[in-house]
Amino acid sequence: MPLTRSQNMARIHGKDTKPEIRVRKALHAKGFRFRVNVRSLSGTPDIVLPKYRTCVFVNGCFWHGHDKCSFYSRPKSNKEFWQDKVKRNKARDELVVAKLSSMGWYCVSVWECELKKAVFENTMEALAATIRGNRERWEQEKARKRQERMQAKERKTLSERRQQELMLKGVSPAIVRLSKEDSEEL
Repeated sequence: MPLTRSQNMARIHGKDTKPEIRVRKALHAKGFRFRVNVRSLSGTPDIVLPKYRTCVFVNGCFWHGHDKCSFYSRPKSNKEFWQDKVKRNKARDELVVAKLSSMGWYCVSVWECELKKAVFENTMEALAATIRGNRERWEQEKARKRQERMQAKERKTLSERRQQELMLKGVSPAIVRLSKEDSEEL
């Protein structure tokens, strides 16, 4: 006996889907350790790899409107509702990626069609390479920020030393606060 649309939709879950589980198993087999459905991050990413500062979203081609996909087809009934639904999902996905990116996370989307048997291994190799590349980029970004902090601290220390030297020479504190150009003229 066929299910009604309502019954069918009720059976669709948002987490621990078969595609997600396949990706998680493959990543684990490649040595990656991760967290699942992290609610503290915007959009509750399917897979989070904190060490690599990467969030992985496993998107269904239908629900997220994978335009270039041969497996994505728009429903024949209630077309307007489904067009709006998919459009809202795409907009939300873009917003979530932008928000996570602004927080310093790298986001990767894996489409359901990329998990078919014929291309699964290639997809997982590409995903692993992307995740490792994200780790390198994150490490470089951390090093750059650390260098900027050290330079700022060094500039502050030099400025404080310069003020102390001027004060020792008998220059009043009001004059010490003059701009750099003015203090060099003294």
